[in-house]
Formats: sequence, structure tokens, C-alpha cells
Amino acid sequence: MNLRDKLRGLLVRLYARRVEGHLDHAQVPKHIGVIMDGNRRWAKAAGSTTVHGHRAGAEKIEEFLGWCSETDVEVVTLWLLSTDNFDRPQDELGPLLGIIEDVVRSLATDGRWRVHHVGTPDLLPAGMQNTLKEAEETTADVDGILVNVAIGYGGRQEIADAVRSMVLDAQDKGTSMEELADSVSVDLIGRHLYTGDQPDPDLVIRTSGEQRLSGFMLWQTAHSEYYFCEVFWPAFRKVDFLRALRDYAARHRRYGG
Repeated sequence: MNLRDKLRGLLVRLYARRVEGHLDHAQVPKHIGVIMDGNRRWAKAAGSTTVHGHRAGAEKIEEFLGWCSETDVEVVTLWLLSTDNFDRPQDELGPLLGIIEDVVRSLATDGRWRVHHVGTPDLLPAGMQNTLKEAEETTADVDGILVNVAIGYGGRQEIADAVRSMVLDAQDKGTSMEELADSVSVDLIGRHLYTGDQPDPDLVIRTSGEQRLSGFMLWQTAHSEYYFCEVFWPAFRKVDFLRALRDYAARHRRYGG
């Protein structure tokens, strides 16, 4: 690293401390959703492989959660694999699934996070299903940030699964379709989502400059604030995170008005 890069790094750290010093912790979001975008483009810009990009993105996760633990964030939802990702070539999808499985194991053994899977398990290989189940069981009593790992996740699929769960639950209880129709409400559907009794995201961060949700938590983000960052996910820094929190704190949230 040359002198210019060292100086730039020092200035970024000093700026991050300044932003952090002025951060109002009373205004920190309780639930942050993250669309971790840009692994492939980061790798291409670095002249590296797609697999290397995904590994670099995976390595960023625990660093990001560490930043969250320094604030009052209680829930983080990480979108690791969408339902659309299963259309990728097998030579990319196979290694990606392996990297994601390693991420889940690492989160579970860390001891600081409570892991919860959100997504459709049936889409995933049996080995990954077992890994997710074990991660949830071994971290169930951890008193730390609840980390939702969105794997095999799609927002429309989640709503469809919620409705299916609601109908099956009514069937098990002997509720007629007419009685179910009369009882359907926003709260009832919400209780059958993957996130069930969790608070909705206050803030959604998307990296790489793309300004769309791509189906991320369609139901839960009705009142969320969004922060779109130009930086690719593997290059996401603490100062970028702090800027997102500062931007969120500066907004005046309005619900329906």
C-alpha cells in the first residue's frame, strides 16, 4: 500500500469517527434489511472470478453484523439467494450454494447471532436444509441480533406461501372457507409470513447503485425507508453503513401521509 492509499484510508477512518460521533442512537433502525448486490461486478472490475466475488461478499457479512452490534439494531435480514438465482448457470450456482452454506455455519458457530431462515426450504439441496435447521436450533437461545438469512427467497413466493399456510391452518382447525374469508386481515396474513412475529424493516440498504427492491420483502417494506449505495457489496465500508444510518435518522417517517 503506497502513501497515498494510506492517507486516504486514514481520512476515511477519521470521517467515519466523526459521523459516528454525531449519530443519534435513539434514531437507529431496529430492523435493517440488506440487498447485498454487486459481487460479480466487483470481481469483474478487480479482474477476478465470479466465485471470488461471492467469497469476498460472504466475508463482508460478519464485519457488517459487527457494525450493527455496535448500535441498537435488533434484527438484520440478509438476502443471500433469491428464487431467481436458481436460473444461473450450474458452474456459478453450485459454488455459490457452497459459499452460502459456509456463511450459515460461520454465523451459527460465532456465538453472537440468532439465525433464522426465511425462504422456501424445498428449493434448497437437502444438505443446506439440514445446515439451516441446525443453525436455527443451536442459536435459538443466543441473546444477540436476530439474523434472518434469506435463502431461496422471493417476495411474491413469500406472500403465496403465507396464504397457503393460512388456508392450511384454517383447515386443521376445522374453519370453513366462509369463516376464513371473513377473518382475513392484514395482521392475519402478516403472522403467516416467514418473518411472522418480527418487526418490519425500518431501513433497507441496497448496494451497487441499483435502485429497486427486486421483490425483497414486498409485504414488510410498505413503510420502510430505502438507502441506495453506489458501492459494490464486497467494498462496503463502515463509513457507508454510518452514512446510511445518518440518512435514516435525518428523515421524518410518515405512515400514509
